[in-house]
Amino acid sequence: MAVKITDECTACGACMETCPTGSIEEGEKYKVNDTCTDCLACVDTCPTGAIVQQS
Repeated sequence: MAVKITDECTACGACMETCPTGSIEEGEKYKVNDTCTDCLACVDTCPTGAIVQQS
């Protein structure tokens, strides 16, 4: 998986609504699960820039 949700996440839910595979899981801190296909829709949607692409 090539995306990471950083501490800047405000848990607004925008990424969960955008994710076509339902790969964002809610919790104390949002996280990306193994079904992520690296489409990067969440990166483009996050209003705080808290989701980053890892290399």
